[in-house]
Amino acid sequence: MEGSKLYVGNLSYAVTKEQLEELFSNYGEVSQVNIIEGKGFGFVEMSDSKEAEKAREGLNGSDFEGRTLKVDEARPSRPKGGQRRGFRGGQRGGYERY
Repeated sequence: MEGSKLYVGNLSYAVTKEQLEELFSNYGEVSQVNIIEGKGFGFVEMSDSKEAEKAREGLNGSDFEGRTLKVDEARPSRPKGGQRRGFRGGQRGGYERY
């Protein structure tokens, strides 16, 4: 793993930041926890990539609060609007309308 930020999916909506921090602290120092409310997922940042890898290996597929966790390395966010880099919105095929 390159990074220390983990995606944590399939969370119960009732799970708190404190519960996730306690769970992941069994694998090292937790730097930050962010739960996306009403979506059933969040992100946990560990102090380094080795601890993040240990947490991913130990918790992916495990049961937590009656749900099977999906834990993986977090991917960088996409640009807003779903556009890819280099895409020129409003122009078609590189040609402008006159």
